[in-house]
Amino acid sequence: MSETIEVRMDGRTAWVTLNRPPLNVLNIAMMGELDATIARILPQCDILVLQGAGPKGFSAGAEVGDHTPERVGDMLAAFHGLFRRLARVECVTIAGVHGLCLGGGMELATFCDFVIAEETAKFGQPEIKLACYPPVAMVTFPQLCGMRAAMDLIFTGRTVDGREAHRMGLVTRLAAQGEIAAAVETLLGELRGLSGSVLRLTRKTLWRLHADEFEKQLAEAERTYLDVLMKTHDAPEGIRAFLEKRAAVWKAD
Repeated sequence: MSETIEVRMDGRTAWVTLNRPPLNVLNIAMMGELDATIARILPQCDILVLQGAGPKGFSAGAEVGDHTPERVGDMLAAFHGLFRRLARVECVTIAGVHGLCLGGGMELATFCDFVIAEETAKFGQPEIKLACYPPVAMVTFPQLCGMRAAMDLIFTGRTVDGREAHRMGLVTRLAAQGEIAAAVETLLGELRGLSGSVLRLTRKTLWRLHADEFEKQLAEAERTYLDVLMKTHDAPEGIRAFLEKRAAVWKAD
């Protein structure tokens, strides 16, 4: 049993809940628990639903304290290992998003095959404000929403609501506030009426066509993050300033 990950099986559907309220922030231990949980339940499910516990949101992202130079390598290994697993699973994946969905939380949600989000959900990649960048989003967003929209989100760190994320192509379907569970159930009803074995085969084949390129690009984004970005003055300074609740002092070129 995990302290931060809850699982409920409903036939061949697995409901996996990020349970670290109030904001379900993903630390290294939780990333490992989520990865291990998904590996354990994979043989039992055709559909995997990810959601966040509590009223405030899906997830506000990765723990900022895990981005410090002495921890960031372990953090990226744990976090990116999760995406490498998700890219290879055969089950269809669904994210049910309410409230805040930021940083690594947004990367995780938008990596799912379907993203069902409340119109009022808040999506954003604020890493740039800490002088960092989001490696997974750097790889996936240009394909999901186009290069212009990807650069807008990644370069500015601005937050968009569910409606704008839907227009961008990052959200599959919208739900009214408080109706996320019903919207996910509607999609599940559609999928459960199909052949589970063919859904798995289709998902596996689709990702087999693209997973190698994803992993290659992610490895490059990760290498640059660790070997170049984290050796600048500004990236560690941005993390320290956030943790110390002060304004960052950027180094002039």
